[in-house]
Amino acid sequence: MRILGLLAAMLLSACATMSDSAPPTSGTKWVTSWGASVQGPYPIGNPSAMPDMSRVFPVPANGARDQSFRLIVRPTLWGRETRIRMTNALGTRLVTFEGVHVGLQNSGAEITAGTNRAITFGGKSSVTIAPGQSVWSDAVTLPFVRDAASNELAGRKLAVSFHVAGESGPMTWHAKSLQSSYVTWPGAGAKGNEESEASFPFATAAWFFVDALDMRAGDDAYAVVAFGDSITDGTASTINGDDRWPDVLDRRLRAAYGNQVAVVSAGIGGNQVVGPAVYPPPKPFPGGPSALSRLERDVLSLSGVKAVIWLEGTNDFSRNGNATFEAVANGMREGVARMRKALPGVRVIGATVVSALGSTSAAHGFKEQDDKRRQLNEFIRTSGVFDGVADFDKVVTDTQTGAMRA
Repeated sequence: MRILGLLAAMLLSACATMSDSAPPTSGTKWVTSWGASVQGPYPIGNPSAMPDMSRVFPVPANGARDQSFRLIVRPTLWGRETRIRMTNALGTRLVTFEGVHVGLQNSGAEITAGTNRAITFGGKSSVTIAPGQSVWSDAVTLPFVRDAASNELAGRKLAVSFHVAGESGPMTWHAKSLQSSYVTWPGAGAKGNEESEASFPFATAAWFFVDALDMRAGDDAYAVVAFGDSITDGTASTINGDDRWPDVLDRRLRAAYGNQVAVVSAGIGGNQVVGPAVYPPPKPFPGGPSALSRLERDVLSLSGVKAVIWLEGTNDFSRNGNATFEAVANGMREGVARMRKALPGVRVIGATVVSALGSTSAAHGFKEQDDKRRQLNEFIRTSGVFDGVADFDKVVTDTQTGAMRA
């Protein structure tokens, strides 16, 4: 974990002009505390540890039918007020959500008694979202957050529950949550107000229809977005273990700053910087929309973002991507320029790409890919495009073999 210690130190240094080490004293602005970059439609993607969902969603094209979801999410910064973003970004039909609630998870699908709170949208208990659109909820108070500046809720999780009225059609989702969430039988109706786990017999290792959660925080709080592919998304990490590298970085920053810095994972397994060229719902790609095409939704539209760590490129150079070094480098130049224009003062840290030599995947590990990877890493280190470099490659690569260290 040496790279994460260095990265935490870099972020603390880079953001020193933005805040000091004092905890936030009042909730004055929104900061994104959790996120899930969306793709779709279900079941297109690269999930991990996904149970058989054939009884839950018998016809994927029809999506959910009169069903309730209970998504378990872990805020990385706590406040006394929260709001969520519901999304139909990659759907093809109008979707109506109702009976939306948020409460403190007790265990599994059970909610801690007395913590479940109804969420509204423009004062209404339901919201209908058009294809391609997303909607933020109204603010809701979390009375169980007694002292946002303390660490008493660090590591605890929220249960976000909602009902899909009627049939959703193709579902916008995040395939690789590596977190157990829960779903009712089709036709079960609205169950989000229930604290019991009884109505939610099915587990899923994906998130559906919710892609961001904000907390009300002090002026000195901010979010760090980890933007990338499967390495950031957590492939091969532990389900329900919260041990992706962004999770570990979050714990490092919390130890240094307390409840002041949120770390938001915006990784998608199989993602590319510049590919695919198009991503319409009828023509999906398992790695999701390209980093450049999802940048607005997954970074720029989030709240309180002050730093971005971009770790990506290996899939562009795979046999599935086959992009040139120049295309990816130019894509990174464009992405960083767009971030700086939209988020004045943002710190953008380039992360070097680790070796895939020796990979068991047929799409990775060949010499041409590694040659391009080395070129891209030299660009990240020396071009001056980035405000800093997190040199993952230097830490994990065996200099004798060129492959990852044992």
